[in-house]
Amino acid sequence: MTNITSIVKSIQNIMRQDKGVNSDAQRIEQLGWMIFLKIFDDKDKELELIQNNYTSLIPAELKWKSNAG
Repeated sequence: MTNITSIVKSIQNIMRQDKGVNSDAQRIEQLGWMIFLKIFDDKDKELELIQNNYTSLIPAELKWKSNAG
């Protein structure tokens, strides 16, 4: 099993190819934000399954599934 350090370094190497990001600090900040959004999306899915009238606070066009694939 791969550890989190090697996963983060692998993602950073991919992100280094983005011309709009200039430093590791920016890459880590963006990576943290992406992880937060993914976790929030997963929590939304869970709440949709367990609560009958659950409505997400995130508009459909801004959800993870609309932007990550």
